[in-house]
Amino acid sequence: MQGLLHLPIPLQHSQDFPVLQYADDTLVIMEAWPNQIAALQTILQDFYTSTGLKVNFAKSSLVPINLEPDRAASLAQQFGCILGSLPFTYLGLPLGLTKPKVVDFLPLVTRCERHLAYTSSFLSQAGRLEIANSIFTSFPMFFMSTFKLHKKVIQQVDSYRKHNLWRGADINDKRPSKDAWELVCLPKDEGGLGVLNLKTQNEALLLKNLHKFFNRHDLPWVSLVWERHYNNGSLPSASQMIGSILVEGYFKIIRFIQRHGHG
Repeated sequence: MQGLLHLPIPLQHSQDFPVLQYADDTLVIMEAWPNQIAALQTILQDFYTSTGLKVNFAKSSLVPINLEPDRAASLAQQFGCILGSLPFTYLGLPLGLTKPKVVDFLPLVTRCERHLAYTSSFLSQAGRLEIANSIFTSFPMFFMSTFKLHKKVIQQVDSYRKHNLWRGADINDKRPSKDAWELVCLPKDEGGLGVLNLKTQNEALLLKNLHKFFNRHDLPWVSLVWERHYNNGSLPSASQMIGSILVEGYFKIIRFIQRHGHG
């Protein structure tokens, strides 16, 4: 594969690109030229010959970036796959060129709503608290490790957590909450119920990624951003951050913490 596929953005050191692979999900970033499509077909045919595992091209998709529709359709036809569009879902996360919109997190919200119906009305208050902590709180974790969730998304997930805790499965139950949500999210030794604050947890998870970026951990995304935008090796300041939606979002969190004096 070495030298056959060309990354649209030339890189000297980030050799893990243009192929990203996790389990049976493979993402290939390449130039939109017929000879590149032919090279990829050759690679996949050699893979089939050597392993006996045949690629189903009909289940694959070509997602164009800054490409004319006619040209994109022609390349998809050559490859024998469907023509996709941005944003699309990869490993369960919305992938695009801009900051995800509220609608892009609809699968997360829908999943929480669907599981609310499974909450038994016969559970005790302690049982509902355990479900709120172990199930509903765990759903957004994967998303929060990558994106700063919109305020509306957090509010909607919290509404399902509240409903599960105070009312059970009946979505039409309008009984008021027994206590303020801010108090519920306090640690138990401070008089709360220990329910995780999603906004605070989201910021903490993103700061872990910022730590990886600043310390230049041996990760593909870290190497790509440093080489593409900061190839002189100098540490960028918050006002100089460009080129990465994720990293810009991390700096927004730092500025918020600095303004409010949090540790």
